[in-house]
Amino acid sequence: MQYKFHLNNLRIAPRKVRQIAALIKKLPVEEAEAQLKFQNRKAALPILKLLKSAVASAINNFNLSSESLYVYNIFVDGGKILKRFRPRAFGRAGAIQKKTSHITLILEERAPSAKKIRKRITTEIKKETQETIERKEAIQQKKFYEAPKEIKPKGRFSGITRRIFRRKAI
Repeated sequence: MQYKFHLNNLRIAPRKVRQIAALIKKLPVEEAEAQLKFQNRKAALPILKLLKSAVASAINNFNLSSESLYVYNIFVDGGKILKRFRPRAFGRAGAIQKKTSHITLILEERAPSAKKIRKRITTEIKKETQETIERKEAIQQKKFYEAPKEIKPKGRFSGITRRIFRRKAI
């Protein structure tokens, strides 16, 4: 099941936030937190706070464990633009756009299904039994491959003539 969490009106441009958001997409929660802690960007701290809040909310409200959660998706949309003006030469005014971001974080629980667990166990058992059988056969035989001492070409042709006459007729 998916769990959505939002952070609205963050006063950082969406383009800058998307760069950080792309780093944690499809990662387990622990890895995503570690990735964000070591980012030297302004947008990393609000995303880290959102992630921690989302995990705490999922644990408290939905009785999930943090080990089974991963970031299913995170996307950043543009929010309201605050329009300001700065005085310029000759009585003109230069427009300034102070952009905001809306972040949506979607967490999902990753739990291995019973079929996958059974399949993994049966393949491990098959591998172990195959390995033990091969070991026993090797011990019983104790034979090693011996290379022939002299290699002779088969037939009356050798070298380049062999290659020429081996070709298919056209």
